[in-house]
Amino acid sequence: MKTFTADSIRNIVLTGHGGSGKTALAEAMLFKCGLTDRMGNTADGNTVCDFDAEEIRRKISINAAVANAVWFDTKINIIDAPGQFDFIGGMHEGIRAAESVIITVNGKDGVCPGTIKAYNLAVEQNKARMLAVTCMEVENSDFYRVHTELKTVFGPSICPIVVPYDKNGPVEAYINLITMRAYKYDKNGIPTEVDMPASENRIAGLRAAMAEAVAETNEEFMDKFFSGEEFTQDELVKGIHDGIANGAITPVVCCANDTLSGVDMLLDSVVTMLPSPNERKLEKVDGELIEYDENKPLKAVIFKTVADPFVGKISYVKVVSGKLSAKSEIVNTAGEPLKFGKLVTVVGKKQEEVSEICAGDIAAVTKLDCNTGDTLCDPSDTKALEGITFPKACYFMAVTLKGSGDEGKLSNSIKRLLEEDRTLEYIHNHETHERVIGGLGEQHLDVTATKLKSKFGIDVELKAPKIAYREAIRKKVTIESKYKKQSGGHGQYGHVKIEFSPCDSDELIFEEKIVGGSVPKNFFPAVEKGLAEAAEKGSIGGYPVVRVKATLIDGSYHPVDSSEMSFKTASSMAFRDCMKQAEPYLLEPLQSFKILVPDDKQGDVMSMLSKRRGSVLGMNSVGGGMTELAAEAPEAEMQDFALVLRQITQGLGEFTAEFARYEMLPAGAEVKG
Repeated sequence: MKTFTADSIRNIVLTGHGGSGKTALAEAMLFKCGLTDRMGNTADGNTVCDFDAEEIRRKISINAAVANAVWFDTKINIIDAPGQFDFIGGMHEGIRAAESVIITVNGKDGVCPGTIKAYNLAVEQNKARMLAVTCMEVENSDFYRVHTELKTVFGPSICPIVVPYDKNGPVEAYINLITMRAYKYDKNGIPTEVDMPASENRIAGLRAAMAEAVAETNEEFMDKFFSGEEFTQDELVKGIHDGIANGAITPVVCCANDTLSGVDMLLDSVVTMLPSPNERKLEKVDGELIEYDENKPLKAVIFKTVADPFVGKISYVKVVSGKLSAKSEIVNTAGEPLKFGKLVTVVGKKQEEVSEICAGDIAAVTKLDCNTGDTLCDPSDTKALEGITFPKACYFMAVTLKGSGDEGKLSNSIKRLLEEDRTLEYIHNHETHERVIGGLGEQHLDVTATKLKSKFGIDVELKAPKIAYREAIRKKVTIESKYKKQSGGHGQYGHVKIEFSPCDSDELIFEEKIVGGSVPKNFFPAVEKGLAEAAEKGSIGGYPVVRVKATLIDGSYHPVDSSEMSFKTASSMAFRDCMKQAEPYLLEPLQSFKILVPDDKQGDVMSMLSKRRGSVLGMNSVGGGMTELAAEAPEAEMQDFALVLRQITQGLGEFTAEFARYEMLPAGAEVKG
């Protein structure tokens, strides 16, 4: 396979709302470039990028998939990212590796929450942006309605460059506003130039708006615009290219995935207008930008990992400087030598072994002992590239084996999946004796459970995790306890008098105020140990007891029969009696939340929190039509909060949560778990 340099490479990621046509567009681009000899579709489960068994079964993209094609001597690395919010980690992987983000918008559905999320993430990471209005062949698709929505939501940077002529309903032709030529496509997606519409005012208006946007990219163009001169085709391309680079222009193209109409013009736009890796220069080491220079020492970032139980680990890498070859001597950032199997380029699940790839290109290596976000280095320069920030898990379920099985194998298998999916989290809760797995939603964890079975042969079930309650006491009591046992030989004798009182500590506090040596000092540790062990299980639900101060104030001993065991037993008995008399009550864990919500959904979210015994502590407008709420709520009431928040905010809401403290469980509140 030909080796491409950074100037002749375009790395793009297809993002957008679920169902907006990302995978279909990738399929159309690959077919149009001649890489495939047939067009697959999601419904039949035969697309290049949706090849995982779960993707085929569910008919959605779950993982980011990589493919590549060549269009007019330019290599286009295409990353097809999932659109479902449960699998948004794939979007983060793809955007990390690409210089340009193409956001698909269904011509019938228009702007959706996933459109906004993808656009905002591209802006946040300073990536070039293009919008592709897809599915123009579908009945009721309306490009001009969608265009109005795009300008309303994303502002004046929206700049159409390929638009439909659909005066009589269905699209009759696709118009390139740069060349001012119109094309009609046959059923095989072959274009034929047709006459431009004679009187189409909005076409002229869009052309004028595009010229105005180009004029704002530099002073020379501005002078030419105000002098009334027309821009040449090359000037329009350069102006849009420069406007994309600085974020002033977001071009919009339209196409019909299934019929290939307009896909050739989209590919032309990718090659001529979107930046090459070296034009963006976004990669940093120690905060300094670095060049995509194939002659410098190797430096590459792993942006995606696949954990295959049969093939082994597959690491997708983007080379930032130098060259990566099968014979490269590579190390990690700690300087430790790394070995790998093959160097391959990938098109979906197909792999082609290559000898080397240059800076700016994307490939995969097999059997490499590294993780997503790691940097591969030449031994002469071990400084790290920036990694990837993933959304944190926000929906947790306890995972248990169905029937008997190897718990150790379960943990090891989950850890393998954690290497592949960095949005998963795994916790072994030793207090509740549960294994808890966290993800981004119900569907995410359901897919994870299915992968455990299909990849590792482990059948599991998911259920709501137990809540780690605590117990405490309301009143001060003094308990006297004597443990006396006589049998042949030495007996057992331990006698303690202990004062128990509430305190603010989150653990048992032990003190002694013995006068006159009624209990020898060498037995104090045994008394404390007996109390500590008894406090592990309270009297209400067997939960740990906290906020108790135990003061040993008196007792007695026998010079022969007393032992550490006898005093330990006596103190345990005293603690149990305390829990009967000191009016114990339950404490529940509270969590603190940072919740990002659209401004128009504040009231709905605050009302929902109130119904779940939560309280809003403050709010702060963060711009972009979003507000951050600071809140507290009981953990037991918020286990499905991720699902509810997504429903209320149509997927735009986000939150982080962390343990705050324990508070008294109100009378009548349900104990969960």
